[in-house]
Amino acid sequence: MTDKAGKIKVLFASAEAAPFAKVGGLGDVAGALPASLLYNFADEIDIRTIMPFHAVIKAKNPPNKKIGDFSFQANTQQIDCELFISDIDGVPVYLVDNPYINHDSPVYHGDWQLDGLKYASFSLALLEAMRYLDWKIDILHANDWHTSLAVHALETIYKDDPFFEGVKTILSIHNLPYNGWGSQDAMNLLGFTASQDPDLPDWAKFTPLPMGIAAAHKVIAVSPGYSREILTPEYGCGIENYLQKHVGKIMGILNGIDEDRWDPAKDEAISHNFSVDQLSERVQNKLDLQKALDFEVDEKIPLLTIVTRLSEQKGVPSIFEALPQLIDRKWQFALLGSGNPELEQRASKLAEAHPDRIACFVQYDDVISHVLYASGDIFLMPSLYEPCGLSQMFAMKYGNLPVATATGGLADSICDYSTDPDIATGFLYTEKNTAGLVKSLSLALDTFENQEIWQLMQKNAMKTDFCWRTSAKKYLEVYKSLLRG
Repeated sequence: MTDKAGKIKVLFASAEAAPFAKVGGLGDVAGALPASLLYNFADEIDIRTIMPFHAVIKAKNPPNKKIGDFSFQANTQQIDCELFISDIDGVPVYLVDNPYINHDSPVYHGDWQLDGLKYASFSLALLEAMRYLDWKIDILHANDWHTSLAVHALETIYKDDPFFEGVKTILSIHNLPYNGWGSQDAMNLLGFTASQDPDLPDWAKFTPLPMGIAAAHKVIAVSPGYSREILTPEYGCGIENYLQKHVGKIMGILNGIDEDRWDPAKDEAISHNFSVDQLSERVQNKLDLQKALDFEVDEKIPLLTIVTRLSEQKGVPSIFEALPQLIDRKWQFALLGSGNPELEQRASKLAEAHPDRIACFVQYDDVISHVLYASGDIFLMPSLYEPCGLSQMFAMKYGNLPVATATGGLADSICDYSTDPDIATGFLYTEKNTAGLVKSLSLALDTFENQEIWQLMQKNAMKTDFCWRTSAKKYLEVYKSLLRG
């Protein structure tokens, strides 16, 4: 099915893709990975993205044109769709609209009936869009529960459809706990049937993400560490036994970052540009921020930073408990993030109690995030689990050394000081609680006092290769291996 030039035809299906629509890490990946594959391997791959034409995209109104209309039957429902085309960094992006997508709602409504109808109908519409375009794909690369039903549909509804004959399927898992539970009414309405895989638990046979996992030829977690963790009861969300039994089709590839966008040498958001060869310039960012926040201006005082979603999963409560235990030590702390209202309140109260050394921006602001990455000495990332994580990579690129839990992508991307100081890029700890954070942060504060070691670690961190090309090459190899059978 590869075209005359021998290119592999890949449809990359996602609920979000930056910059059109981004809620979390999935948006970053779906915006960057196809672009990197196309840019680096254009002679080998024809990759196109497909996503719902969300209200937020319509509001941004990126350059797009309508291709046409198509309809299809889903059980008793006729679904009328409009198809548009745009692009992200040269990658064609198909935007699909239908009555279940076309209501003025966020990317994820939070109402399971509406989200279920949006993504169950989209999973069918994205396949029908290929038929309408007469583009016979080699590989469907779906992401998370939102498009996992397309993988299941290829094995059930479209099993004997000659148009889709030979299509190989990949399902990327960005966050296993979000499995689409609650979409059952929508799936019934649109004619989906349960998975017949006897290895799945009964509850999972009619839940989108497990249905997609069971049907996919390959399952890719967003880091090697996370691909191992989901085989365990702690992280397996009730399907760990299934995943253990089918471990041969599961693997992990670490996400990358856009190293042009996250480059301290040319970042326009920060007051002083610097590089690994001009590290002495870096400290000016910290001094400027200390001044702006009315902190004591002193380069010897370590500045702790965090850019995060304020949630239990991100380990934020342990930060609020750890800092008072270390109040007698010299440090300053700046937080940027929003989320759980109770944690937002705790952040504000902490800043009010210690205005001379703690500042909390309870919001999300792209410019402030760059400033905190460039100004901080120590970056806190005490996540309870982290499938990949990107913040630690941004921080390391800016010489801001992470103190993080040894989980998922954090353990894959950070070289621990206690293991080998000469190649270390940060500090990892295994006790996922306040005591673990206090101990690891204390070690980081002690190490900061030896600036010779600290600067060696900063240089190690800044030199780490997180570019998307490295990851994209691994995905290309998976595509090729699937087509070789």
